[in-house]
Amino acid sequence: MTKYLLAALAALMLCVGMAAAQDSPLQTLMQEHRALIEKASRKTIEPAIAALRDSGLPEAQTVLEKWQAKELWQRKEDGLFFFAEKLDGSAYQLIDIAGGGSVGEAEKSDLKQLKPNSGVRSLIGAALVQFQLLSPDRRKRVEALDAIQRDPAPEHLEALAGAIEEEPDAEIRARKERLVQLLTISFSDDETKRIEAINAFAGDTGVDARAALNPLLATTREAVAGDIPDGVNVANTLKPGQEEFSKEAAYDLLVTKDLAPRRISTADKRAALEANIVDGRVGGVPLAQLNTDGARERAYANLAEAGVVPPTATEAEVQAALDTHSFYDRYAEASIAVTDAARATLTSINTRVGLNQAADLTLDALSLASIYFLAAIGLAITFGVMGVINMAHGEFIMMGAYTGYVVQQVIPDYTVSILVALPLAFAVTFAAGVAMERLVIRWLYNRPLETLLATFGISIALQQLAKNIFGTQARPLTSPSWLDGALVFNDVVSISYIRIAIFVLALIFLGVFLFIMRRTRLGLEVRAVTQNPAMAASMGINPDRINMLTFGLGSGIAGIAGVAIGLYAKVTSELGSDYIVQSFMTVVVGGVGNIWGTLLGATMIGFLQKGIEWMNPSNTLAAQTYMIIFIIIFIQFRPRGIIALKGRAAGD
Repeated sequence: MTKYLLAALAALMLCVGMAAAQDSPLQTLMQEHRALIEKASRKTIEPAIAALRDSGLPEAQTVLEKWQAKELWQRKEDGLFFFAEKLDGSAYQLIDIAGGGSVGEAEKSDLKQLKPNSGVRSLIGAALVQFQLLSPDRRKRVEALDAIQRDPAPEHLEALAGAIEEEPDAEIRARKERLVQLLTISFSDDETKRIEAINAFAGDTGVDARAALNPLLATTREAVAGDIPDGVNVANTLKPGQEEFSKEAAYDLLVTKDLAPRRISTADKRAALEANIVDGRVGGVPLAQLNTDGARERAYANLAEAGVVPPTATEAEVQAALDTHSFYDRYAEASIAVTDAARATLTSINTRVGLNQAADLTLDALSLASIYFLAAIGLAITFGVMGVINMAHGEFIMMGAYTGYVVQQVIPDYTVSILVALPLAFAVTFAAGVAMERLVIRWLYNRPLETLLATFGISIALQQLAKNIFGTQARPLTSPSWLDGALVFNDVVSISYIRIAIFVLALIFLGVFLFIMRRTRLGLEVRAVTQNPAMAASMGINPDRINMLTFGLGSGIAGIAGVAIGLYAKVTSELGSDYIVQSFMTVVVGGVGNIWGTLLGATMIGFLQKGIEWMNPSNTLAAQTYMIIFIIIFIQFRPRGIIALKGRAAGD
């Protein structure tokens, strides 16, 4: 008895559930639009989707998502809509679209799965955007904006406009407003609103603004018989025979648009005549007479009239066709007012972009100049002050970079490792420089050729030693996380934090060097030995010791430069050789032995190289070649550089 009672109770609950499913507001709404949903045509389905979207029912979003994913089912018997889960065999569990509870089972043959086509799914997706744009989850709202920006559609405009007022986040609200303006430009039917949106982007450097405006000024080349029709938005009228629009191009356009017969090339025409020789004649013209262009044209015309070969236009016909047709470029955008506004706005944008590109190029040049200055500041001491041509200076830079790499293998914290690597690189390369000066350089003072050859040999030996220790693969010198990314001013101007750090480091070393040279006893003694070593020695200064410390100081600074450059460039055994030429040029152009000259030389070379690369961006090797030629010419007119120094380094 209890068994039958439970069964009856279950049946009763199922009936109640079925009744609830049938009478729910969501089911009622879908039944009202049942015919449109069943037809599922992109042209007619929009009212049904809009009704669900604007219903305010909490389950509407789920229904749209299931419908888009082809997980919405309709029972054939009564036309009710359900979600369904497959059971054993061909049976399906029916789930109420409003309450989510089970409302019975049905065979697959009794159900119809709704499978919207891509067009209907696109409309459903646009409707779902409104739910995502109003989601309480900030992340979902941002994701919805990202999706719209990647693939904008006309359906998004209304949803976006309706989601602005309720947006609590100021940043997202501003982004929504910008997207509404961009979509208005592309998809709105109101010309006044489009022009207002276009004018709002005057001077804007955003890539998205240019992407929205450029299609409005896209043109199609057209040709028509007679005059250009009224009402066409003409970008440019064309005349055949102009440099940018030859007669051949004009006639080819007529042929493409089926406004004139195709022309046959001379070679094809000759081949056709040869293929149709019959009894010593071609098209009724004897072979003996085919020695003129006119006769060959007549023979080919006879063959074309007989349908043997395709017809071709004569020169007279070509000219006549060109004279009776008009040629013009037509804007894809039909509204003249819209294209006028777009052209004016793009002009202001291009002006602003040009100014920002100049600013970006200036930042790049300053960044490159700071790198060259860091690489050359040590050489300014060893070569500029001491007069020693040290071809191994680049290898001291390389040693500093490898020192930073080794430190990072021991200290995994990149911030701490860089702070440790900077003084350690100075110590390592200072010691290497002192050793080199004591063992080699001290015996070769005032013998520049021998010094050059000796240091060049040391350079090769140090490179090979680095290869033996670290291999030929590039080693990573990783910057701290706080140096990742870039300082972005707008879509045109940006500079990486690593380059900013190198620029700041260059300024710090400029200050340190000036302090050492002008405020310390070592600097005083170095300047004395530089200007007059004999007089300095008579005053109790040991020139030999000063030379050793000066060479060590220059080498140590090169090591620190190596750590900084290693964060920006690949650390290999050839790292130093990439900067040695620029370092010598920086010192020579700036003025031998003067730190301010080195700074000016680095700035000039940095701007010069970036300027040449900007004019010829596809060939950086050519840019370097032009830069060297310019510097050679510059040295002819100013052999002592920008700022000349009197004393030993200047050759006085």
